[in-house]
Amino acid sequence: MTHEWWRDAVIYQVYVRSFADGDGDGVGDLPGVRSRLPYLATLGVDAVWLTPFYASPMADGGYDVADYRAVDPLFGSLSDAEGLIADAHALGLRVIVDIVPNHTSDRHEWFQAGLRDRYHFRTGEAIPNDWQSIFGGPAWSRTADGDWYLHLFAPEQPDLNWDNADVRAEFLDILRFWLDLGVDGFRVDVAHGMVKAAGLPDVGRLDQNAMLGTDPLPYFDQDGVHEIYRSWRQVLDSYPDDRMAVAEAWTPSTERTARYLRPDELHQAFNFHFLKADWAAAPLRTVIDDTLAAGAPATWVLSNHDVVRHVTRYGGGEVGRRRARAAAMLMLALPGSAYVYQGEELGLPEVLNLPDEVLADPVWERSGRTDRGRDGCRVPLPWTSTGPSLGFGPSRPWLPQPEAWAKLAVSEQETSPESMLSLYRAALRARRRLAFGEFAWEGAEPDVLAFRRGAFHCVVNLGESVVRMADPGPVLLASSYYGLEQGEVLLPPDTVLWWEA
Repeated sequence: MTHEWWRDAVIYQVYVRSFADGDGDGVGDLPGVRSRLPYLATLGVDAVWLTPFYASPMADGGYDVADYRAVDPLFGSLSDAEGLIADAHALGLRVIVDIVPNHTSDRHEWFQAGLRDRYHFRTGEAIPNDWQSIFGGPAWSRTADGDWYLHLFAPEQPDLNWDNADVRAEFLDILRFWLDLGVDGFRVDVAHGMVKAAGLPDVGRLDQNAMLGTDPLPYFDQDGVHEIYRSWRQVLDSYPDDRMAVAEAWTPSTERTARYLRPDELHQAFNFHFLKADWAAAPLRTVIDDTLAAGAPATWVLSNHDVVRHVTRYGGGEVGRRRARAAAMLMLALPGSAYVYQGEELGLPEVLNLPDEVLADPVWERSGRTDRGRDGCRVPLPWTSTGPSLGFGPSRPWLPQPEAWAKLAVSEQETSPESMLSLYRAALRARRRLAFGEFAWEGAEPDVLAFRRGAFHCVVNLGESVVRMADPGPVLLASSYYGLEQGEVLLPPDTVLWWEA
């Protein structure tokens, strides 16, 4: 690790309600996470990022925050959070928490008190503009007195007005509150939001669906957000031990993303262009080149709680698992830091057949039950192969787990040297000990990516046929089986090799 630990850290995302249930109510919580921290230390990650556990009515799984300084009883208590931070630090793990600055819950004391200058309110009979909610339908709702308020997400999530000085001051104080409790950083939810274009102009079309998109929009990626992050950086820099912030910023280009990472702003931003790239050599090389050319700290991610799990995105079944193994090794070989979403180290696929009656994502209802939402990537983890929740907790979980997940449980994979879990552990062990040098591409066939970082080499076959290459000597790690024949390596499709030379 460098002094700035976040530059090459591997950070594990915990979706709190689906990680481990400590009190038996079927919902994951902070005591559950705390009990499983040794697993994360053994896995070999450097830090854990926790999704929101703040006081919330749970209209959007906790991303509708009513009190940013309180822990919701569903997840535990403030003392549980303090104990978790202490335990993580004792195990050598850093802790990153979510902060949600684009919107509050409509149960937040400001909204309840009618402090409308801290939100976006408009008067008049006509809807103020054509903006659409990310969760479906118009982004405006009316109060009982007929005024309109903006909510880019659910109606229970009114957008904050960041032109208001009280809003800016409040969030600086929230940052200090959690930094004083010992957190090592923040994941900034909807970091490309907050500032809206002057006059709130129409988009001109209704097919906006913007959260996972990269089209320029008047309510996302406005230049004014950067002034906010410069003030946040001053707070972070006033604390010891390299406290950091990572942006969830969907932008039109890697160049626009890099603006969030200027030296006086945030430290990292998720590389969603990498996540969205097709499983093919040309698009992946383009994203890697663009990311490294941007000159900002590189951050790689394959899945999270908002997107279809990449085993499924890459084709599902054996093909998807094989590609997911290769993708993990590719990601962990690249310069920069990597984010691992809970369960990807088990090779969990998206759950596509959840019963309608259990769907909890607000996207389901807001879309008129045409979009099943994000629950399929949020199904609770399988820790053991038996029991009502496969070891998640003592009772049935809030979302049902597929029967097939029993074979993917941690307890099953820990004993198999060929499992996805064993591959992640081996790759993370190797990553820690390797002395990486400068990144450079090496010559390869069109469907192959090959690069070196000093003495370390990585080659990926993204084509549909076996590729022959000179035998590099002892291989450090392979994502799947490969052949040797007369001094050549036969590299099958969707396979990665690491070696040192």
